[in-house]
Amino acid sequence: MADRDLNGTLADHDEEAPVFELPPLPYGIEALAPVLSAETLEIHHGKHHARYVETLNRLLGEQNFSAHTLEEIVRIAQGSGAKGLFNNAAQAWNHSFFWESMSATPSKPSGDLANAISTAFGSHDALGQRFIAEGTGHFGSGWVWLIVKGGALELISTHDAGIPILADGVTPLLACDVWEHAYYIDFRQDRAAWLASWWDRLANWHFAEQQYAAALGQGEPWHYPAPKTTPVT
Repeated sequence: MADRDLNGTLADHDEEAPVFELPPLPYGIEALAPVLSAETLEIHHGKHHARYVETLNRLLGEQNFSAHTLEEIVRIAQGSGAKGLFNNAAQAWNHSFFWESMSATPSKPSGDLANAISTAFGSHDALGQRFIAEGTGHFGSGWVWLIVKGGALELISTHDAGIPILADGVTPLLACDVWEHAYYIDFRQDRAAWLASWWDRLANWHFAEQQYAAALGQGEPWHYPAPKTTPVT
């Protein structure tokens, strides 16, 4: 027996469905304090992010989805109008990219990326001001992204589970979560203070430089870890 998957193709029940795991944090639970407390990371990663991954896997199993990368699943779900699957797949991806976008060691952009920032925004400080304004001006929940689009840097925000990799020619460099649960324990309602602290003390410019190089064709961009597979029943 076979069912239609979200590609419109037939998925046999003896095929294997992807099972995604919650990636561990790339640093210790207390490493980002005092900007982000251990309590925030425990709840945000261990509860919120974990729930997105759990729900994603349940939906994939229910829909007899054959194995794909998470990036492919995001695109297929968005194109097919599968809202629940899209939201959970995109949020699983967004959160993992967000963890990679932070470091316990403050840094500044250098080399080609620093030059590109100067060209696009005038200076690193000017970009920081734009970043804070973009995040504080975003109404409701969402994300602030530094991206490369068509070879040029852009600063954008997306709403709810919005994810920039849906657009052709886009490579994200950094992401900051402006859902309230990302900062409320440590900053209460002060989103501007969260964004300023994130920019000054947590932004992982080494990761951003790797992503920028990938956008220029020098290496591969970051991908969500490949899924395991389990027989579809």
